[in-house]
Amino acid sequence: MKTVLITGASGGLGNLTSLLFAKRGWLVIATIHHLDLIEGFETHSNIKYYIIDVTSFESIEKAKNEILKEYKTIDVIINNAGKGYRSFVELSCDKEIDSIINVNLLGVIKICRAFIPTFRTQNYGQFINITSVAGLVNLPLGSFYHSTKQAVESFSECMSYELSDFNISVCTVQFGNVPTDFQKNVVKSQISEIKHYNIMMNKINAFLEKKTCKNIHLLDHILEKLYTIAENPNKSYRKYTIGFDANCIKYLRRLLGYRIFNFVVKKKIL
Repeated sequence: MKTVLITGASGGLGNLTSLLFAKRGWLVIATIHHLDLIEGFETHSNIKYYIIDVTSFESIEKAKNEILKEYKTIDVIINNAGKGYRSFVELSCDKEIDSIINVNLLGVIKICRAFIPTFRTQNYGQFINITSVAGLVNLPLGSFYHSTKQAVESFSECMSYELSDFNISVCTVQFGNVPTDFQKNVVKSQISEIKHYNIMMNKINAFLEKKTCKNIHLLDHILEKLYTIAENPNKSYRKYTIGFDANCIKYLRRLLGYRIFNFVVKKKIL
């Protein structure tokens, strides 16, 4: 049986991915950051959960030692843990900036750094790093979220050069807004005395909510694609873009260039 480790498995995409892999016969190492967040794992004997705070290397190392006592090998690691922060730069706060960087970027880096020796000793393994359409283009109020996701794209590609000789593959996966709890949990800047900011925030919130509601079938496509990628690792570094929105916006940005694309975004969204 193959083994997959999935971060951020307490809910949303991470939880559903864990359940899908378990149903299809994989051993699933589901990592969560708090015991109260277990959801639906009790009925699956091939899912075991571990507490990992991806922002803490000590927490990762402790869990890794426990995991490696239980599992001889790990085939795939899916770096899924992430959070959202929708804010104007002027209104942003240090706590939320630090938090999103620590989870979305440094969390991926620390997990990879911790488990590369395991993959290298095995002489195989696969990192699947979840980014977003935010890793491909820049959109309003995404200064912090987009920055972290684009950083993960760069980190993943650079790391792939280092690991290819050890038969360790690396890929990223991008998609648009998915109808999970993620959007509900996005931290947003508060209403301010600056009218222009309030109007823009309302427009962005409405636009993203509308997009999320339309993407009712996207989640199934993402889950199937993640499973296919895990079952068929590609030796070369790959970026997998899933869904009409993500693919459309990726090619539109490439075709139009940043100046015209920026103009279109302002007209269509703002």
